[in-house]
Amino acid sequence: MTAAVDSLPPLPARSARADALELLASMRFAIALLTVICIASAIGTVLQQGQPLVSYVDAFGPYWAEVFGALGLFHIYSSPWFLVILAFLVVSTSLCIARNVPKILADLRTYKEGVRVKALDAFHHKAHGAVEGEPAAVRDQVLALLAGLGWQVKTQDRLGGTGAGDVPGTMIAARQGRANKLGYIAAHSAIVLVCLGGLFDGEMVTKTQAWWQGLEPFKSGNPGPRNSLGVDNPAYRAQLFVPEGQRSGAAVLNLEQGMLVQPLPFEVELRKFIVEYYDTGMPKRFASEIVVHDPRDKSVHAATVEVNKPFVYDGVTIFQSSFEDGGSSVELKPYPLYGQRVQASELFKGTVGGGSLAVPPSLSPRESLSVEVTGLRPINVEDLAQADGARSDEPATAGGGSTDARGVNFQELGRQLGSDHKSAADRKLTNIGPSVTYKLRDAAGQAREYQNYMVPVNIGGQPLFLLGVRSAPSEPFRFLRVPADDQMQLTGWLRLREALADPAMRQQAVQRFSTRGVPQGERSELVDQLALSSQRVLELYAGVHNVVDPARADGAPPPEPTAGFQALSDFVEKAVPEPERERASATLIRILNGTLFELLNVVREHDGLKPLSPDEPATSAFMTQAVLSLSDANAYPAPFILLPSSFEHRQASVFQVTRTPGRNVVYLGCVLLIVGVFSMLYVRERRVWVWVRADEAQPGQTALTLALSSTRQTLDTDAEFERLRQTLLPAAQPSTPSPADHREVI
Repeated sequence: MTAAVDSLPPLPARSARADALELLASMRFAIALLTVICIASAIGTVLQQGQPLVSYVDAFGPYWAEVFGALGLFHIYSSPWFLVILAFLVVSTSLCIARNVPKILADLRTYKEGVRVKALDAFHHKAHGAVEGEPAAVRDQVLALLAGLGWQVKTQDRLGGTGAGDVPGTMIAARQGRANKLGYIAAHSAIVLVCLGGLFDGEMVTKTQAWWQGLEPFKSGNPGPRNSLGVDNPAYRAQLFVPEGQRSGAAVLNLEQGMLVQPLPFEVELRKFIVEYYDTGMPKRFASEIVVHDPRDKSVHAATVEVNKPFVYDGVTIFQSSFEDGGSSVELKPYPLYGQRVQASELFKGTVGGGSLAVPPSLSPRESLSVEVTGLRPINVEDLAQADGARSDEPATAGGGSTDARGVNFQELGRQLGSDHKSAADRKLTNIGPSVTYKLRDAAGQAREYQNYMVPVNIGGQPLFLLGVRSAPSEPFRFLRVPADDQMQLTGWLRLREALADPAMRQQAVQRFSTRGVPQGERSELVDQLALSSQRVLELYAGVHNVVDPARADGAPPPEPTAGFQALSDFVEKAVPEPERERASATLIRILNGTLFELLNVVREHDGLKPLSPDEPATSAFMTQAVLSLSDANAYPAPFILLPSSFEHRQASVFQVTRTPGRNVVYLGCVLLIVGVFSMLYVRERRVWVWVRADEAQPGQTALTLALSSTRQTLDTDAEFERLRQTLLPAAQPSTPSPADHREVI
């Protein structure tokens, strides 16, 4: 045996090219590629794509954000490795089709009528029998019956002694379900078409053009010729920003490295932007009335673009993507927190996104600042159910941001303004009026973002001005809540803050409080002691004294003096024994509240206004919130407050303009995929052979041998064979299956 094996000739050597083609055309390679694509698609579905890098840093941390960014997980569908995998899948499936389609087509053309008679005994479904009649008549009868049942039939007459059979006869071959084989071609062709359409309509065409033409994406500034694609770009998906009353023909493609300008063969003019709201203030419909101007034939085409109702012109589809501010003009009134009151001539007049405005030294004497108006929201719908249940002794600042009236980036303002729990059924949606967002930028280029509401918001029965601030776009806004006075203005609170910084007015308030706080007839020493205590408390709250020992052994300068509740807390911890701190804190708060109330009346009398009565609920609510906000204002990072006094709102539409010639290819691929899958799963290819010959043992009868083959052995196949057997051989019995019954003749 060993000698026989050794004598066998060696197998022919295979080239590396043949091995590579074999691997590419193999099913295991295609399945591996499909698995990787499915995993990548799942990641792209779970992980939101195309967000700013800072969002991913906040979510995953700097290290993993850099790792995931290097792997292209933030732009999976346009990453090079994903496109390469798609290309390999196209090549693999195409090779598989090229290798198997000729065999399939050849199989579709043949009925396998040349099968040997003895081979019919190897089939699972077979039967033998005899019927009355001559072979020619029986053959015609069998052909008629099969044709009537929808079988496609072909015959082969055989003569004895030819090697095809031992005796003369006729082999009848019939088939049904040839679409099963066509389903294989359709399904594999669908994969190729869908991948090609995805590659062509993706960023591959744009990136190839940018590389071929040497284009450079830009991130800011005015684009130049090297930042612009051609107007004949065959495939793109870009964003077009058009303010009301203007028109534009230059869209922008967002890439990982920046942006490229995509010129359009026409210009889009936004005549009017339409937005309709629900009773809650949320938009229920927004649409754009546009006019397309074609400079090539001077034609004009009017249309209305809505969500899910695009407009198609010259192969370019215009979708309503979103809407933004289109350069609204805003007038901001400054309220300085330090120094004298501002004059009306110092109002800031700017436009949203229109550049920076210099801040005069009178408002910012310590550093050079500029104002950049970044946003205007004429409608802000918030859930104030939580805020109405807020306790008056809670901190005046809280984290969070406001609700976007367009339904984007919801953050409940009620959650920021109160801590009492409310159920979802207690929601109280309220339009709290317009708000303006702006940035204050210093000389070093560092900026903080502010969001201030135009009118006071009634929270818990007290109207409050909401003044938001955050240091980075990834952070939520923290709100300083300033109470409005009896004229619904910020002036009353500012008047009290100015008086708190004036030593003379503080002294008058201390004298009034100490005189009224001690009943008449009591000793003057009590008045002096109360005056000394109230003066100390008021100065601590105003930040005049520093309770930290300024003497430093290391020679370092003393820290900045604290103010507000923090200064009182530091004083209590330093000067009061721990068992007595709670009682001492309550006493200090009562002294502080009484002194500040007298201070408010002092400054009101100084301005010629009527003093307030402490018994009025409105005065009590104002003072409660004023004490909190005066303390929190020490942490406000700006020397002034900007409140919108008037604005002229101007909308702009953001359109998505797409040219996707591969879309029809993808649609065709989807149709082929459906046809192919249904053909392979629900269409069974069946073949029937009937061997017709004269029965030598019984003259006058014809012997029949029946066999059936199917791509899938099911109960339906058994039932179908039984019907054929009873039709062609009603008196015959099916043969007992042999061990080789499951083999199929090829």
